[in-house]
Amino acid sequence: MEGMKGWRRKRDVHQVTDARPSLSADIQRREISYLIKMGVRTICLILAVVLPLPWPYRLLFIAGAVFLPYIAVIGANERGRDAPPPTFHSPEANQTEIPRHRREIGS
Repeated sequence: MEGMKGWRRKRDVHQVTDARPSLSADIQRREISYLIKMGVRTICLILAVVLPLPWPYRLLFIAGAVFLPYIAVIGANERGRDAPPPTFHSPEANQTEIPRHRREIGS
């Protein structure tokens, strides 16, 4: 019976908690955020034009309609929150061969 217990041991399950979300999930999150911000911008624009409000409130809605597109685009272009910053590798000065990933087809 000793031999039977060995193969029934629980295996270690490794979880990948530090992995970034998939590219499609990241794009979907950014698209939804962009659409929500642009929807709020549209509402601000309509309220500034249609409602008979005092000027301070109207200016607040106009400011929302003017500045929300900038905020929405910055948020839509944001990489994943947990994504590492891009790294740039400078080529070595004594490099004599074109790297494989930079070669043209047929060379």
